[in-house]
Amino acid sequence: MDESDPVGSTDRAAPRGRPRRRRGPDDMPIEEMAEALKERVYATFTGLAIVLVQHENADHISAGRATLTLLVGIVAITAAGFVADVISHLVAHGDFPRGHELGRMVRVAGSALGSASIPLILLVLAVLGVFELQAALTAASIVYIVTLALIGYVAVRRSRLAWWEQVVGLGMLVLLGLAVVGLQQLAHGH
Repeated sequence: MDESDPVGSTDRAAPRGRPRRRRGPDDMPIEEMAEALKERVYATFTGLAIVLVQHENADHISAGRATLTLLVGIVAITAAGFVADVISHLVAHGDFPRGHELGRMVRVAGSALGSASIPLILLVLAVLGVFELQAALTAASIVYIVTLALIGYVAVRRSRLAWWEQVVGLGMLVLLGLAVVGLQQLAHGH
């Protein structure tokens, strides 16, 4: 019997007889989806830290400054992710990425930009005078927290863990997330 795993077949070792998905929605490779999600999580934590720090200092900054700070912070984390991918590819393969691989890296890094869309809209509305800056920053932080909570919930629900292990896992993710936010706030002196 041939033990090779031909393209398109299911993984025989998948728990509970479930086939392992090799491709995601829109026919995106599952590995690329995972990398893109990881970048969105990094950018979401970064955006949350930025809006929380600005929330503490809302009386001393303008809505335009807060919006620009969030935009620059998210673009910076996106660029850092892209540069990290290029460097790791260079180290692993001895050459710069080209063609399909370069396109994959741009798509993965670019997915981080989407994490700031709603918070940026809220801050732009503050610039236009629709919201007070404090309210826009509060709403943006809620959007970020809800985003992280939903990502954690979906991740745990998609797992093959028993229900009680999912509850424990989600609790651990919440605690780790709070620790990350706490460390980011500590780094900014707040």
